[in-house]
Amino acid sequence: MANTSTKQNQRSDFGAESQGSNLTEQAKNAAENVKDKAKQAGDYVRDKAGQAGEYVRDKAGQTGEFIRDRADQAASSTGKGMESLAGTIRDRGPQAGVLGKATSTVADTLDRTGKYLEDQGMSGMVDDLTTLVRNHPLPAVLIGIGVGFMLARLTTSSRS
Repeated sequence: MANTSTKQNQRSDFGAESQGSNLTEQAKNAAENVKDKAKQAGDYVRDKAGQAGEYVRDKAGQTGEFIRDRADQAASSTGKGMESLAGTIRDRGPQAGVLGKATSTVADTLDRTGKYLEDQGMSGMVDDLTTLVRNHPLPAVLIGIGVGFMLARLTTSSRS
């Protein structure tokens, strides 16, 4: 009888061990499943964030192109207006003497500036200005300081 009870204890110990082993395996599987789901969620979020970033980058590029095109159109329109003004000054201004020479000089300058604006546009002006500042940095900085000083004087004196 003692022998039978020992066998029953061994069987129940073995059953408990197999149940414990089974529970451990289930816990491992559940943890692995959770890990996979978390990785999938992270991949999904990363993909969506990348798509959103590309969308924003594309829209910003389109907006920049639109603004650049509008600025070029405005510069071209201004250039045409300056050329027209140059023609009007030539036609209606004095033709002879010192005033005639001054009128001709002003009209020529307006005409050249108008053609430049019409041909180059705003982007051409920006490129030329960038080149000028790179070639002559010190005078550019000094001019910037002078313009800033003058603007500061104008705004502070108008407040008083």
